[in-house]
Amino acid sequence: MTIVPQRVVTLHYVLREVLSDADGRVLDDSRARQQPLEYLHGHHNIVAGLERALEGQGAGAELTVTLMPADAYGLRDEALVREVGRDAFPVPDLAPGMRFQTPGDDGPEVVTVIEVRDDSVLIDTNHPLAGHTLRYALQVLSVRDATRAELAKGHPLPPDTDHTQVEDRKLP
Repeated sequence: MTIVPQRVVTLHYVLREVLSDADGRVLDDSRARQQPLEYLHGHHNIVAGLERALEGQGAGAELTVTLMPADAYGLRDEALVREVGRDAFPVPDLAPGMRFQTPGDDGPEVVTVIEVRDDSVLIDTNHPLAGHTLRYALQVLSVRDATRAELAKGHPLPPDTDHTQVEDRKLP
């Protein structure tokens, strides 16, 4: 079975940031965590460039994909670095590098603290990997048809999920 929209894909990956050296540093390794990635193809569950590279592959496929920023987490946008009031944060001790999830216009977003000032905080709402070239080493473990419940929710569900217990929002 090949990877096409409406199929659930299970894979292992090693994600590296591409630097000037040959391999770059490892950012994530699903095998080391002993937790393969499972996603619903065609539903924007993974970055667009990776989804395009996996299209048409089958179980057992092994490939290496290098993604430029525009095909991964986007280009850095300096307009997304801004100053907010210190009272916007729920913790008294803030430090550069801390990350918080906040409600955004298009759903939750992660903000990174860049600088803490007396009455304000400089934050960055770019994705932490925005502007980075990434390399994925992939091994496709399995490909299967999605269940009705998974299609309704837009992502894989635990195997024992009864489709009658899932609100069917995405299907006519």
